[in-house]
Amino acid sequence: MVAQNTSTTSTDKQHLLRRQVGAVGAVMMGLGSMVGTGVFVGTGIAAGVAGPAVILSIVVAGIVATCNGLSSAQLAANHPVSGGTYEYGYRWLHPSLGFTAGWMFLCAKSTSAATAALGCAGYALNIIGQNRPATVVPLAVATVFGLTLLVLSGIRRSSITNILIVSVTLLSLTIFVVAGLPTAFATGAENLTPFFATEFEHSSPLAGFLEACALMFVAYTGYGRIATLGEEICKPHRNIPIAIIISLLISMTLYFSVGLVSISVVGAKTFAAAGTEKAVPLELVADQVDVPGAALIVAVGAVTAMLGVLLNLLLGLSRVGLAMGRRQDIPSVFAKIHDTTSTPYPVVIFVGCVIAGMVLIGDVKTTWSFSAFTVLIYYAITNLAAIRLKEDERSYPRVISWAGLSFCLFLAFWVEPFVWMIGLGLISVGLIWHSIASQLAHSAK
Repeated sequence: MVAQNTSTTSTDKQHLLRRQVGAVGAVMMGLGSMVGTGVFVGTGIAAGVAGPAVILSIVVAGIVATCNGLSSAQLAANHPVSGGTYEYGYRWLHPSLGFTAGWMFLCAKSTSAATAALGCAGYALNIIGQNRPATVVPLAVATVFGLTLLVLSGIRRSSITNILIVSVTLLSLTIFVVAGLPTAFATGAENLTPFFATEFEHSSPLAGFLEACALMFVAYTGYGRIATLGEEICKPHRNIPIAIIISLLISMTLYFSVGLVSISVVGAKTFAAAGTEKAVPLELVADQVDVPGAALIVAVGAVTAMLGVLLNLLLGLSRVGLAMGRRQDIPSVFAKIHDTTSTPYPVVIFVGCVIAGMVLIGDVKTTWSFSAFTVLIYYAITNLAAIRLKEDERSYPRVISWAGLSFCLFLAFWVEPFVWMIGLGLISVGLIWHSIASQLAHSAK
């Protein structure tokens, strides 16, 4: 495959975003994107299809994410601009693959953001004892618009806010794991057997386990936000790879610990029901441990976690939209940057409105499953681009990228068939639009 870069970009110095995020800020952005919806909502959804084996799926998904993370790290170090795999596809592969990556990112992360907003609203309403389903969606929409205003104020303010949010979340999860260990030891033997159960959504334990791997993979993909914001990270060749690796290691440790404690305390069925019906599985677990206030601590941590995920998704989606606007794959108005705040304000506003529209679906399981398929396609393209790196551009063995590509393509089709059929349909629609937009741009020259 011959790399092509036939489209033009308006990335001269005056149109570049400012580098204002250091190494700590980059790590916290990765954690803010990963330690949120996946641990507080996604684990419950995955438990509903795999039972106790969701614990092993967390490990497998983490291995796949590590392969992809190393591919992303070396690509971002070589090409530290806004857009992530959208830009890598253009530079190392083909415009159609670059566009597909950007299109899949917009589709996947818009639904992930909607899931985060719904989860945030669910936990917040539980805190005040107003967990009526009719109030979840309006609060979620209001949250989306509030964080959109924050992102419009600039990356520095967004980064500081994210550090505060993530710190509360990490403290909450640490307390949850420590508080739940005594009960987990007492009840774990009963609740973890049989490990590969057959009474869940799939008749085959293997099918349920593989779908759970795909669903849990979504939880880890926040490390890609670091690469997507590459244009705003200081010393990108050093800080981006370090931030991706550190955030992945911390997240995997947390996910495994939380999953093991949760299933051991309440069992997979109860945990899954809380995740799909009320989107508050960890709060249910905290109610069963002998630590006063544990449920409240988890609920507060969940709210901050969802806020962190939503904030980082707004940042990531707007930066991919900025890159696509620069190449005129979407209207060029989305490439405009505010002189004072250095924020791509038209695309930030547009992304906020799209996420708010997705929230109106109101179905956590559907939005999470769709995210799984689209994001696996996105990272398949990431690995394919990493395979194309020259030896002097490469930081890690090529076999890691081949493994990441194989896992992504394999797991993508273990979500529900109607989900990946919709995903393939959206890819087709996107490529048709890309062809039309390319012809219009060419005729305008």
